[in-house]
Formats: sequence, C-alpha cells, structure tokens
Amino acid sequence: MTTIRLPDNSGSPKTYALRGAPCSPQFDGQPLSRVAYSAAHVVTAPFVEHDPWLTPAIDWDATLAYRQYLWGLGLGVAEAMDTAQRGMGLGWRDARTLIERTLAAAREHPHGRVVCGIATDQLPEKASYSLSEITDAYLEQCAFVEERGGQAVMMASRALAATGRSPDDYLRVYDAVLKQAKRPVVLHWLGDMFDTKLRGYWGSADFQSCLGTVLGLISDHAPKVEGIKLSLLDKDKEVVLRRRLPASVKMFTGDDFNYAELIEGDAIGFSHALLGIFDAIAPAASNALIALARGDTPRFREVLEPTVPLSRHIFKAPTQFYKTGVVFLAYLNGHQRHFQMLGGLQSGRSVAHLVELFRLADQAGVLRDTDLACHRMRIYLQSVGFES
Repeated sequence: MTTIRLPDNSGSPKTYALRGAPCSPQFDGQPLSRVAYSAAHVVTAPFVEHDPWLTPAIDWDATLAYRQYLWGLGLGVAEAMDTAQRGMGLGWRDARTLIERTLAAAREHPHGRVVCGIATDQLPEKASYSLSEITDAYLEQCAFVEERGGQAVMMASRALAATGRSPDDYLRVYDAVLKQAKRPVVLHWLGDMFDTKLRGYWGSADFQSCLGTVLGLISDHAPKVEGIKLSLLDKDKEVVLRRRLPASVKMFTGDDFNYAELIEGDAIGFSHALLGIFDAIAPAASNALIALARGDTPRFREVLEPTVPLSRHIFKAPTQFYKTGVVFLAYLNGHQRHFQMLGGLQSGRSVAHLVELFRLADQAGVLRDTDLACHRMRIYLQSVGFES
C-alpha cells in the first residue's frame, strides 16, 4: 500500500494511504453517444525570461501535447476558453496563436475535434464601449477562427457586460454576429461565479428574464446555433433550458458540480458536455462516456460519479480560481514538468486546498501513476516548508 505524509490544517504531518485504482484509458476509436469537449489548459514556459504578470510565455510543445492526449481519449478540445486562462493571463494575441496551432494539429489527428472561444478581449480596457465596437471585436475573432477552418464558441463579453443596459443591447450584438457567422456556433452562458465582471449578463439579474432572452435569440437563429453551454452550476436551470431548446440545438453542460447526472440525462433528454473538469479527469470521463455509448449505465456511474466530489472541490468558491487545481493535477500526472501558471496563478489556491485535491483525485482514480504523483506532491510540499 502506497502512503504519503500530508499536512493537516495546522501543518502537522498525517499519514495518508492511497486507495484509488488508477483509471486505464480504453478509447478504441468508436463513436461516443455524447459530444464531449474538454476545455484545455495551457502550459507556461517558466525558464523563458518574461514578466509573468504582464507577458505570458507558453510552452507550445507541452501545450499541444496535452491536446493530443485529449484527442487520443476520444474527447474534443474547447480551445482558448476560460480553462486556458482566457482573461486571467491569456489575452487575444496569444489566444490567436493557440487557436491557430491547435487547429493545425487537429487536422493531422484522426479524432481532432476542436471548437474555439471567441470574445472581445482585444478591446482596450475602459468603462464602456459602443455596441458597434463590441460587435466588430466579436466578428474579428469569429473571422479569424473560421478562416482557419474552426468553429466558434461565442463566449460572454466583459465589454458587453459593462455596456449593455437591456436585453435588446445583447440581442443587437448577438444578432449581428450570428448573421455573419459562416458556421454554426456554440453560445456560452457563463455565470458570474466564474467571472464577477459578468454580473447582470443578458441584461438582467433574473434567470427567467435571461432565459426568455436566450431562447428568443436561439429561436431566431436556430440554423446558426449548434448548441449552448450553460455554466451556472445549477442543474435545475440547465434542465429547464434543455427542455425548451429547439430539437436541432444541443445542450452542452458546463455544470462542473452536476455533470454526471446531466450527461446521463432522464426520460426527456440529456446534455452533451463542454467542461473544464474534463481536463482534470480526462481518462475517467472518456471511459465513462464509452460505457454510456455501450448502454452500460451502471458502469458510467461507477466511473464518473467518484469524480464529482473532486470537481466540486476544484470549482468551489471563488470559482474563477479553479484553473489552479486543473494545472496542479496536470503536474501531478506528469503532463508538465512544473507547477507554474500564466500570471502566477499557481498561487490562486491554498496549500490546504491542494492537499485535499490530492486526496480526492486519488479516491476518484485520476492519479495515473501514484508513485509519480506522490513524488511530485512531496516536492510541492517541501517547496512550501512542510517537513514530514
């Protein structure tokens, strides 16, 4: 039995015995019964001379290798979204390069599915913007993605949240972008628990009002909308929206608290997936979806449900710092050589949070090499002054 000494909340060492069985990938190329995208993180290049708070340095080889890993598990990649620290370290300049490189790599991979986040983050920061400025910024990014053969995810815009005063303001921008998009897009309704600057998005703080706005938008543009990702961490709201969507429009769950039951679905319908947690639990997500495609719902639950406590811990408030936990797991699992992040965001969670993350990752079976994970956990704990 593998054991490791971990600190309790007072810093005193306690022995923890690992008990999880590492998840062995099983993807054989057969189609899944759900469309599943993992929003993917980026790997920083810590040895490059740069100012970490101002100028990102990206390890392109490691970043693209991780996308190859996700494709090899049968998962699609949702590129340049919030898991990639979009708006928290990754700006449009570097997102352009990331999108371009990922799309090029996807063309060479037999399972290289990609959707790419578009926003308005090339705009300079100011108190408010004109709606035409916001529309043009979206269109610029959409054209960049589509000209390279990509499909866009229309992310929420901080600029629009700062400027929009009514649902009509939002509809004016979204109408213009959807009319000009050459391929169906995925809409992204992101709650303010992920980004406090998005409070009041869609022109209201009331869910029912926003629901009517969004459903009207989708109804008016259904041929241009492949689906919508809902990230409100509220399963009941997702089911309400899912049941009112046109038949041609997919619901992509963005609920990192309740994804297992939402993907499984009910007698009326189910959700597809576009999730940040799939970056951290990729082998388990893949194996669970394979089981579901084979009609083995008990196995789907057996594999995926143990990952939910881990996900709820990673995405606990303040939720915007979930990226720290995702990258920490990538470090423990050997997908990168260090625990460093764009903008120094590795400091976004406490030592106690990451210790509990280690335990939950073990119990979920997502530490793919327990000896390596323990070795790296010890290195991390030594770096913060823990003596076992």
